Amino acid sequence: MSTPAAQDYDVLTFDCYGTLIDWGSGIVRHLQPVLLERDAHVIDEFLLEFFAETEPVVQADGVSYADVLREILRRLGERLAFSPSDEALDAFASSVGDWEPFPDTVEALARLDERFDLVIVSNVDNALFERTAAKLGVDFKHVVTAEDVGAYKPDRRMFDAALASVDGGRMLHVAQSVYHDIVPASALGLDTVWIRREHDATRPVEGTPTSAGTPTAEGTPTSAGTPTAKHDAAPAKGTADGTPTADGTPTAKHAAAPAKGTPTWTFQSLGQFADAILAP
Repeated sequence: MSTPAAQDYDVLTFDCYGTLIDWGSGIVRHLQPVLLERDAHVIDEFLLEFFAETEPVVQADGVSYADVLREILRRLGERLAFSPSDEALDAFASSVGDWEPFPDTVEALARLDERFDLVIVSNVDNALFERTAAKLGVDFKHVVTAEDVGAYKPDRRMFDAALASVDGGRMLHVAQSVYHDIVPASALGLDTVWIRREHDATRPVEGTPTSAGTPTAEGTPTSAGTPTAKHDAAPAKGTADGTPTADGTPTAKHAAAPAKGTPTWTFQSLGQFADAILAP
C-alpha cells in the first residue's frame, strides 16, 4: 500500500484552522456562553452547522475575516431572536487567537519541520494568525493569508499564491476541509492529504471541481434553520479513493490528479500523517 514519501516533496502547505487548530471546539467554546447569557439553548452541532452554512456567504462580500466572524454572530442572533452587543461581536472576532491546537499538532509539526519547509495557507487576517502562530511552535517558511491575497479558499488564487511562495518546490497540501482545500487543490493537480478530524465547521461538499477550480457544494440551510445531516462527501476512513482497505491504510496513490476532490491520501490525525511520511 502506498504512503506519501518524504523524498517526493520539498514543501508541506497546511490549512490552519480545523487542521492544526481545533476550530470546532473554539467556535463552540466561545459561542455557547454568549447564547446562554441570552437564554438561547442550542446543541453544539447546530452552531457548527450554522457556521459552515453562513461563513462562505459572508466571505463572498470580501470583508476581513474578523468582520466575517462578527457577521456570523450577528446572523446567529437574528436566527435565535437576540441582538449581540458590540462587545460580544468584537470578542468573537478576536477569539481566533485563543483557539487551541489539536493535541497532536505541535509535536507533529516539530517533526515535519526538521525535514520540510512548512507553509500556511489560511482564510484569516494577518493579525489573527500572528496570535495563533505563537501556539504552533515552528517558524513557517511562508504564510499565505486571505488578507494578503484578497480572496478566501476555495478560490484558486489562494493556491496560486501558495505555489508562487514555494518557488518551484514540490508541494503537498495538508488540510481537513474538503470544500475549502482538497477540492480546489486537487483541481490544480496538487497532491493532497486529508486529515479527517472528528468534527468541524466547514461546508459539506460533493467535491466536483468546476472549470475554475472552485467546488460545487451542497448543505444549504434548512427552512427551520436546524442542522442538516450531511457531511463532507469524501473518502471512507483510511482510504485514498473511497474504497476501504482491510486494515484502514491508504490505497495506492493516484497517477493523475484526483477527481471529485478525492484526496491523494487520508489520515485520521496529523501525527499519523507525520509517522507515514517520515517513515524510513
